Amino acid sequence: MAEPIRYHRPQMALLIRLGAALVLSIMLVFVKLVTQSGVSLTETLFWRQLPTVPILLAWFAARGQLSTLGSTRLKAHGGRAMTGLMGMFLNFGAVTLLPLAEATTFNFTSAIWAVILSAQLLHERIGVWRWAAVLLGFAGVLVIAQPGGGHIPLLGAAVALGAAFMIALISIQIRDLAQTEHPLTIVFWFAAFSVVPLAIALPFVIVPHTLYQWSLLGGLALFGLLGQFLLTAALRFGAVASVIVMDYSSLIWATLLGWWVFDLLPPHTTWLGAPLVVGAGLLIAWREHCLSLQKARAMVGE
Repeated sequence: MAEPIRYHRPQMALLIRLGAALVLSIMLVFVKLVTQSGVSLTETLFWRQLPTVPILLAWFAARGQLSTLGSTRLKAHGGRAMTGLMGMFLNFGAVTLLPLAEATTFNFTSAIWAVILSAQLLHERIGVWRWAAVLLGFAGVLVIAQPGGGHIPLLGAAVALGAAFMIALISIQIRDLAQTEHPLTIVFWFAAFSVVPLAIALPFVIVPHTLYQWSLLGGLALFGLLGQFLLTAALRFGAVASVIVMDYSSLIWATLLGWWVFDLLPPHTTWLGAPLVVGAGLLIAWREHCLSLQKARAMVGE
């Protein structure tokens, strides 16, 4: 299967990834608004996933590349879809239970969970730097959550941390699939597989909607799909290690959108804990970049 053409334009990659962070933050605003309006989380996920299938089919058909969507690894795609669907339930659930800034901050712990999973599942050797980042990140979580006496509901914190854990697990699955599959093929089969159980559950939760609710669902689907395209486009112009730093800008967007739309600003505990979580993620990203450079030099020297 032909790989997508890549262009080395790091500044363009950073700009697109920054746009993706903004777009996905707006998507979360729609998630919060639509669930507050009375639409169930199951139906919200259904309308988030459904448009992806026909749009990608039309996209590849127009380009004469429908064969790109073919795969010999449907079992792996199915496993990734079920994991991804659970992760989306938790991620969207965290947004409904927590303010946007706090939900976004907890989401950043996915980098910390990825280190732990790499050690447990991939038997990767984790050095002092990354273990220190894990401890730093969880210290930040404790500062924000203030177990037993903070403004954050413990259920919301647990759901958000569960969502971050699932994101880390999904990243390992995608890393494996990306060795043989086109990025948009992974997106397509995720939507195609996950929409089936959502469609089965839909008759039990769907209710008549107002024009306002339909507009929220339409905005959610639009910004969700646009965010996926921007994430993919960024990787056409730059490497993951170089663009991932832009993801942390979503904390800025979430804070501004939470203030503008919901009239909520994070308390002092979030301002103190968020830099620890973000710093942990940046430390892990920096260390991963250093290790990849070392591996590249070792291969050249062989």
